[in-house]
Amino acid sequence: MNGTELTDFLVTWTAAERAGDVAALERLLADDFLAVGPLGFFLSRQDWLDRHATGALTYRTFELTDTRIRQYGDVTVVVGTQTGEGAYRGQPVPPATRITLLVAGGEAGPRLAGVHYSFIAGTPGAPSIPGPPAGRGGDR
Repeated sequence: MNGTELTDFLVTWTAAERAGDVAALERLLADDFLAVGPLGFFLSRQDWLDRHATGALTYRTFELTDTRIRQYGDVTVVVGTQTGEGAYRGQPVPPATRITLLVAGGEAGPRLAGVHYSFIAGTPGAPSIPGPPAGRGGDR
């Protein structure tokens, strides 16, 4: 997959996520798509689509920035930052997470095969940064 094809794919995917466009996402996700959320839970392709189809997940903004791209044959690994304002079942989603995308090339064009989200330590919505055990103060 060339750089233009990947850029076009990522622009289309982010627009579909922002709009909750289930029809577009159905075309963009691989049949065996699998996501890992920031707390380690799995989402199947259907789970991913249902978040938007049911209206449980809504975004006002959704962007992919600070990307680092590596190509491995027909698979492209994109690591970056996903920023956005939105809510899941009425609760705010973290405004910034680290994201890894696995984009598989093929005759039908690129498809998103996997997503892995991670909290960014110290950002709003992320768990607190672990420190030294209580009473130790970090002085050994």
